[in-house]
Amino acid sequence: MKIALRVDVDTLRGTRCGVPTLLEIMARHNVKAAFFFSVGPDNMGRHLWRLLKPKFLLKMLRTPAAGLYGWDIIFMGTAWPGPKIGKRNKQVLRDCAAAGHEIGLHAWDHQSWQARIMKMRPSVIERHLQMAYDTICEITGAPPVCSAAPGWRCSEAALQVKDKFNFLYNSDCRGEGVFMPVVDGCRLNTPQIALSMPTYDELLGRDGVTNSNYNERLLEFAREDKLNLLTIHAEAEGGICAEMFDQFLTLCEERNIEIVLPSALLTENIPDGAIEQGEIPGREGKLAIRKTM
Repeated sequence: MKIALRVDVDTLRGTRCGVPTLLEIMARHNVKAAFFFSVGPDNMGRHLWRLLKPKFLLKMLRTPAAGLYGWDIIFMGTAWPGPKIGKRNKQVLRDCAAAGHEIGLHAWDHQSWQARIMKMRPSVIERHLQMAYDTICEITGAPPVCSAAPGWRCSEAALQVKDKFNFLYNSDCRGEGVFMPVVDGCRLNTPQIALSMPTYDELLGRDGVTNSNYNERLLEFAREDKLNLLTIHAEAEGGICAEMFDQFLTLCEERNIEIVLPSALLTENIPDGAIEQGEIPGREGKLAIRKTM
């Protein structure tokens, strides 16, 4: 069995503290992953308005939000301007690239994309992507090889704009497998790798899932007969869940489960597919899901 691994890096603290921790853990286990970096302003605290939504409030109560993300993240970009993540953490991105991990583009402003992408004009989408793309190029000396939409919030317009950047692949939706997106009857040029496994904050506190049984329950979603893609977060698995993630990798080794880069899931003959907006258990709001053809 193989599980492809990607890391979403959403915040200043996740970049500064979480990524180095994950690099150490992965080095011990000889594991590589795709790291998707947010490099513009950290305005994640502006998500506080979502507490007015019952599903988001229940998620915050179900998970140890303050301990998981930290009060600095919860209020980042509210009482003071959000700091530029990439500018303050250049060496972290360089260390990640030097260690042989895939460097991907997550966002310029994670909060803005996640909250507004469905209403963004193509020109605004392209500006956000170009700023993040240029920043990563400047810091690492090479372009990001892939991209992943924040919170799996992605529109068909965003897919079309992303296609201009010639990424090796995008990972913007939930579902299974690899497909070539078709938008308005046109087949795009960038493969899409759908996320098939749930995240920590989606599982915890539901159906009896606790920290003590989380790894076992998570592995129940991986199968030998499909392409498995797992997302972890620098703020969680690189923070208070670091020991649990270390144990997860040990568990995979004991069961002969190979951890691979997402790009290893790409094949020569990729079928067509499409995205639609839907819901995922444990996550608030609509997000991009691979459409059942």
